[in-house]
Amino acid sequence: MKTVLFLVFALFLSIHSQAQEQQEEDKTLSPFFFVKGTDDSVDQLPLKSTSAEVNISGVMADVTVRQTYCNTGQLPLEAIYVFPASTKAAVYAMQMEIGDRILIAEIREAEQAREEYEEAKEEGKTTSLLEQQRPNVFQMNVANIMPGDTINVEMKYVELITPEEGIYEFVYPTVMGPRYAEISADEDSSWVEIPYTHEGEAPLYDFDIDVNLNAGMKIQSVESPSHETLEIDFPSQNSAICSLPEEAKKSGNKDFVLHYQLSSDRLESGMLLYEGEDENFFLTMIQPPRQVHESEIPPREYVFIMDVSGSMNGFPISISKTLLTDLISNLKPTDKFNVMCFAGGSQVLSETSLDASQENIDKALDMINNKQGSGGTNMLAALKKAFALKGTENYSRTFVVVTDGYVTIEKEAFTLISNSLSEANVFAFGIGSSVNRYLIEGLARVGMGEPFVILDHEEAPEKAEKFRKYIQSPVLTNIDIDFNNFQVNSVEPPTVPDVFAERPILIFGKWEGAPQGSLEISGLSGNHNFSQKLYVNNYPPSEQNSALKYLWARHVIQRLDDYGQLNQYGEEDEAVKEEIIELGLKYNLLTRYTSFIAIDSLIRNTGDSTATVTQPLPLPSGVSDLAVGSYRSGGNTSALYSADAFKSFGGEQQVAENRSSIDQMYPNPASEKFKVWLNILETDKESRIALLLFDNLGHKMDEVEVHYTDDGYIRVGFDLANYSVINAGVYRLTLLIDGKAVDSKNIVVSR
Repeated sequence: MKTVLFLVFALFLSIHSQAQEQQEEDKTLSPFFFVKGTDDSVDQLPLKSTSAEVNISGVMADVTVRQTYCNTGQLPLEAIYVFPASTKAAVYAMQMEIGDRILIAEIREAEQAREEYEEAKEEGKTTSLLEQQRPNVFQMNVANIMPGDTINVEMKYVELITPEEGIYEFVYPTVMGPRYAEISADEDSSWVEIPYTHEGEAPLYDFDIDVNLNAGMKIQSVESPSHETLEIDFPSQNSAICSLPEEAKKSGNKDFVLHYQLSSDRLESGMLLYEGEDENFFLTMIQPPRQVHESEIPPREYVFIMDVSGSMNGFPISISKTLLTDLISNLKPTDKFNVMCFAGGSQVLSETSLDASQENIDKALDMINNKQGSGGTNMLAALKKAFALKGTENYSRTFVVVTDGYVTIEKEAFTLISNSLSEANVFAFGIGSSVNRYLIEGLARVGMGEPFVILDHEEAPEKAEKFRKYIQSPVLTNIDIDFNNFQVNSVEPPTVPDVFAERPILIFGKWEGAPQGSLEISGLSGNHNFSQKLYVNNYPPSEQNSALKYLWARHVIQRLDDYGQLNQYGEEDEAVKEEIIELGLKYNLLTRYTSFIAIDSLIRNTGDSTATVTQPLPLPSGVSDLAVGSYRSGGNTSALYSADAFKSFGGEQQVAENRSSIDQMYPNPASEKFKVWLNILETDKESRIALLLFDNLGHKMDEVEVHYTDDGYIRVGFDLANYSVINAGVYRLTLLIDGKAVDSKNIVVSR
């Protein structure tokens, strides 16, 4: 038997809702604001700390990430933690510690690993699963964390560190910015549905990092532009130890960036060799010539594409304005340019590129400086529109994208750029403390340009000058590589693109036979020929270079998958998927299609129900609440808000089967009242029933207790005029049964 409750909400605003829209399922997966519940039996903050131990030796960084989970509640937990990673990371190991026992994780095909994890969870075994959602976004699941448990999970990865203009940079991403995704039958994007705390709030877990730097030669300087209070000691002139002070242990809301410089002002080319049982690997680093002086620079056409969505509001858009003011104000009179600003929609300065006259520059700067940052992020539509703009004949064309990258359409964007560009480059500027480096680096890589990340205002002029230098005079072009009597195969990359920056050219591969012969690289540096040769027998194989197998395989996966293109139907190539699986399993690497899983042999949960908790994340430093409040599906409305805070109470995306639910909602224009029909099952009549109202930023505005009655009708009123601030947008009604969200629906409010 069902009882239908009829509730009336008195509105002193204009409320619009269409019956058809009410019946349609929300097609967007979105983040939401964390709302701490009142149930003390469930520990809603299972992640207590995350730390990293970084060992840098030469050009390799070996990183151990340690996550500590504790259950201070009364129910067994499944903890879900979504976290960022370096785009260059080759993750090769994972282990789980329960007390004194250490369980080594094994690599499996992703679907098989997920099945084994779910089975172990149901059996009551403690288990952990590490999956890749994006090349720079991982997800850790830890199930059956029993009350009182402390469980540590470690993962290990290796990456290369290459200098640019003599400065080495190591980046450790700490937090993932909010992303939005369309519901798709082809891809599970549920990982974007993450609770976030509000802007300016410190992380709810501790963060720590220690860096041990062994450079092999005298170190000139070490600094952190992201964590200025970093403590640095020098045990010797060739080594440094870096650690965070105690007051920085809550700084896990911005990427950790370390810069160091060696005393030698000229970096030498070289080669690393590893001789394995079945396969041999090499890595060659060729130092290119210094930047050539500007000579006869041909006229260029620039299209500046600026993200002005909600996540860019405040600090990021302010930096963007500083950057673009610098870039546009310093255009040459012979250049042409255009400007596009995009959020949910897009606005272009002109349908055709303009001369770089002072009048046109002033017009562009007025357009840019009037933007504040609001609405969604429909980047794909903006890129399509930008590439469709007619180019100027006999002008070299460059697209400059300025964004934080908080989207999930990376592959679609890479495919679009690859298919749209001919004689053009794409340069990408990531703005903010925790940008989506996968997107920023990928746009530039596929677009044959260079990526930049700007952390603060002070870096904007420096990066703008770097961009001008790169675009005006590439370091090396028309690059060719010859292997003379050095028997190599599986060389990565297959072709070497033009080099803009003064950084080493990296060539990976396998070798056979004796390590002999030579490698020669040639090209054009300005108007001069450049050539450099390395003799293999000068570089004996070493066991210390065993990580080369991981780095080579990761580089192949990066080419095939990270920056690989979708086919004409927007689908993945099945043959490519199989090749990635083979690489992941053979070299023990985390990929999109291979995952790490660890399972305890003991059954520790003998019958208690398990509560699933997604660890709340802090908003990246400098990012406003609008990053979560803004709807980003790419629709026509940019003022729509998504407030899924009900999920912090344990609510599911779909209504649970055989549970009470919100049936439908519709307005009564005559009386300006909003009606809600609830279908309450008789099985819930003894339960505590409550209806919660959240505002369009996820704050709980009110809670009304609903009493079950046999006669079927009860009237409840929310007088919205009693609340201090009512903004236009989407408000959320959530139905709770015994403290658990069983259903939720939006109401649309506009003035």
